[in-house]
Amino acid sequence: MAARGGLWWGLGASVVLGVVTLAIAGAVVVSWPPDHFRAEGREPLWADRHPAVRVAGLVFKNLAGVVLLVLGFVMALPGVPGQGVLTMIVGLTLVDVPGKAALERRLIRRPIVLRTLNRLRARFRREPLALD
Repeated sequence: MAARGGLWWGLGASVVLGVVTLAIAGAVVVSWPPDHFRAEGREPLWADRHPAVRVAGLVFKNLAGVVLLVLGFVMALPGVPGQGVLTMIVGLTLVDVPGKAALERRLIRRPIVLRTLNRLRARFRREPLALD
């Protein structure tokens, strides 16, 4: 009987994680400015803040990005509910690694990805994402 209870807890946790990461990913996609994926004109995040706030913000942003990347990878596995690829894309946009911008643009240029993201943005009355 204990094994059945563990199964229900695992299933419940999986569903809750799927819903929470989808909500976080959606909030991040909606908050992007329309020119987020353009090569020129990107101002660094928190550029006008105190250095301590900048460092804390960058640490938090990168940590959140890594968590979303890992959760997205898990959700991309067969049998695990959630939007794995979308969550990984959002996680990738949050982490600061060399070559990230080029990889982001290559992923976003896929018609199905761009169409899905712009449909989500339209639902919240946001302009579509503009590419170079």
